[in-house]
Amino acid sequence: MKFSTSHILAVAVAALIASLTTSCSEPEAQARQAAASSDTMRMEVLRRAALANGAARAADLIIPTQPARVEVGRLIFESPKMSLNGAISCRDCHLDEFGSTDGLPNAVGVGGEGKGLERLDSNGRILPRNVLPFWGRGGKGFDTFFWDGRVRKGPDGIVSQFGVKAPSTDPLVVAAHLPSVELREMVEDTPQIRDAYVAEDVSDANSIQRALAQRFADDETIGPRLLQTYGKAKSDVTFSEIADALSQFIRHEFRMRPTAFERFVFDGGPITDAQLAGGILFYGRGRCASCHTGPYFTDFAFHSVAFPQAGFGKNGFGIDEGRYNATLDPRDRFLFRTPPLHNVTRTAPYSHSGSVTSLDKAIIAHFDPLRLVDTKPMTVRERSDLYVRLGTASRETLPSALTDSEVRQLVAFLTMLEFEAVSR
Repeated sequence: MKFSTSHILAVAVAALIASLTTSCSEPEAQARQAAASSDTMRMEVLRRAALANGAARAADLIIPTQPARVEVGRLIFESPKMSLNGAISCRDCHLDEFGSTDGLPNAVGVGGEGKGLERLDSNGRILPRNVLPFWGRGGKGFDTFFWDGRVRKGPDGIVSQFGVKAPSTDPLVVAAHLPSVELREMVEDTPQIRDAYVAEDVSDANSIQRALAQRFADDETIGPRLLQTYGKAKSDVTFSEIADALSQFIRHEFRMRPTAFERFVFDGGPITDAQLAGGILFYGRGRCASCHTGPYFTDFAFHSVAFPQAGFGKNGFGIDEGRYNATLDPRDRFLFRTPPLHNVTRTAPYSHSGSVTSLDKAIIAHFDPLRLVDTKPMTVRERSDLYVRLGTASRETLPSALTDSEVRQLVAFLTMLEFEAVSR
């Protein structure tokens, strides 16, 4: 005879209730019975809500990679030869100890030295935005990249800064082309560099990347592996091979892994009272899942949260107009791509400019942003900018006002989305 999962669960609950009634008084037994029944129902509600919002097993999101290309990509990712001046690698800003970010509000690019706060004390160029983590990048359905979505897979192909000259039909490969030609990130911003390379033309980016490709082809360690893996002569290596290898490495190194929440949803794994309460809030009154949905806990769309602005901003003068910089559509001012939430507890500080130091404050910014802002020292221009961002944010689907206790429950729930990096 076969028993359904619901039948087995009912039998287990009945057995638990029976054991409780033999060891405590009648009122206590009734209270515990009611609590157990309530928790069972709430757990089932949470599982159904997660599945309805696209929860998936990590294994189902992985795109297979080729080990030889992954290894070449790892060497390139960790090599300072990736930058034009040969001084900064991709790994310098994507570190395991900071959840694949750099632990800073604004990234420190070319010229930076050390890790974390050490980089702020170096002579590195400060960038206007917070480093994004890499978890899940390039997995199945993960097709929109960067805070402003300037690389994404659209219905008619790849939309990017390359226009009709996109170097690949894979959005992750296209995205891997951009840091190497970004001023202050991996290219020094000097008059000489601007005279030699900076113009509104893809050919200038190509000239930098041809030099980088040849540099890797000539490298004593990387070159032989690169040539053998891609079956190329040294003179025929292009940046397409470099970007492909980087993409293969990113897909493998930062692939999704099982989490406590996955085990809870699909395997009946454990959950604490605080995590359960936070999960119910996440999918319910907190309205988090209106944007943080799908297998990566993002809708890959663009929304506004009135986070405080830190740093000089992408548009300068302490302003970052977000998605507008990619589309030039005024309706997109101050919109940013919904960030995925896996390992979010490890990637502080938060927001596009890293202006929020803790996860509880990041949650508060969604429904009570003025709690995080001191307007007294702000200039008229800064307050004016804040008013605009508040107006844009007010048109979003806002969560209900939450108590500090409920915010802590949401944080507890988000710990269920953690997983450990696997050694290379």
